[in-house]
Amino acid sequence: MSEYEMMYNLMLKARDVIKSVAHETPLTHSTFFSNITGKTVYLKLENLQKTGSFKVRGAYFKIYSLLPDVKVKGVVTASSGNHAQGVAYSARELGIKSTIVMPETAPPYKVNAVKSYGSEVILYGRVYDDAYVKALEISESTGAYLIHPFDDPYVIAGQGTIGLEISEQLPEVDTVLVPIGGGGLISGIALALKKRLGNKVKVVGVEPKTASKTKESLIKGSPVRISPNTSIADGVLTKGLGSITFKVIRDFVDDVLEVDEDSIARAMYLLLERTKLLVEGAGALPIAALLRYKDEIPGKNVVAVLSGGNADLTVLYRVILRGLMIDGRIAKVVMNLRDVPGSLERALKIIAEFRCNILDVMHERLDLDVEPGYARVKVLMELPDRNVYQELVKKLLESGIKVIT
Repeated sequence: MSEYEMMYNLMLKARDVIKSVAHETPLTHSTFFSNITGKTVYLKLENLQKTGSFKVRGAYFKIYSLLPDVKVKGVVTASSGNHAQGVAYSARELGIKSTIVMPETAPPYKVNAVKSYGSEVILYGRVYDDAYVKALEISESTGAYLIHPFDDPYVIAGQGTIGLEISEQLPEVDTVLVPIGGGGLISGIALALKKRLGNKVKVVGVEPKTASKTKESLIKGSPVRISPNTSIADGVLTKGLGSITFKVIRDFVDDVLEVDEDSIARAMYLLLERTKLLVEGAGALPIAALLRYKDEIPGKNVVAVLSGGNADLTVLYRVILRGLMIDGRIAKVVMNLRDVPGSLERALKIIAEFRCNILDVMHERLDLDVEPGYARVKVLMELPDRNVYQELVKKLLESGIKVIT
């Protein structure tokens, strides 16, 4: 029996094991995304999973496989958030002590969520890989079992149950879009779908440009190491793929796409506005890729795996504003106005003529670029239509107002 057949058999076992603690999440058709992409788009709602992400599947199955010894020694892991919550929740359900090492950059709400499940939390390092080194030290010194977030056959098998569900919920699926961090999710899904449906189904990975390593790894023939930059999709920021996940991706994943931060922000706000789904940056990667590469993605029936919904509400407002600006729903106009009474009123009346709703007005008199007797004014506004902006700027210029941008 090959290693892949063994892993597939583990998936079948995992499905029975986790059914009491993890949801079989819905696969819903999206009319909105279907209309704007020309595809028939379905959303796999792992953002509605226990703990808010798919991670509980692999974490629970891995810890369960270590019984009964793990009852005495406990478990330790490293994670930027979602795997941490999956391990903490699973350990609590199985009555096992858990220690979670999280990067110092992990959002406070994720840290608090992990603590709420009864785990001990240690903050260490800037990214996941730094925290993993610390978790490894703890494992070696205490004997606690290390639960790797992605490079483990049992964890991959647990995540692969999503692929089993998709194959049954939509047997006619053509393409499945999956986020890539360390590769555990896409490895499990790709293996499950290829075993169930064969090569007729295409599995496409998506990662942020700020942390792209998969394509380069495939070209080189082995996992490369990178220094990831910050991203809205913080849940997939790793320095590299695992040795196991790299091999599965190499053998079963058909393509890998990269998306920029603006695309991720737009995907998040469209999911929230048009489908009423709160999806974190990593979970929105498939939609970002679908919008960016709709003509390059093969097939008609496309599934986007929304891997998690643990969005940081403290940054969600800024993400939504960014997405709205990208989509032409919000705009900013910068003007140099004479610093005399009535100048701003005249500009605002013109803005009102175009039915623009003003969100904020900012004055700057001390900028060295502003000539004496003038003030720089920035107006942030909602547009009734994205085409209004150019007409508005034209009218302002015709009225003698100096428009900078």
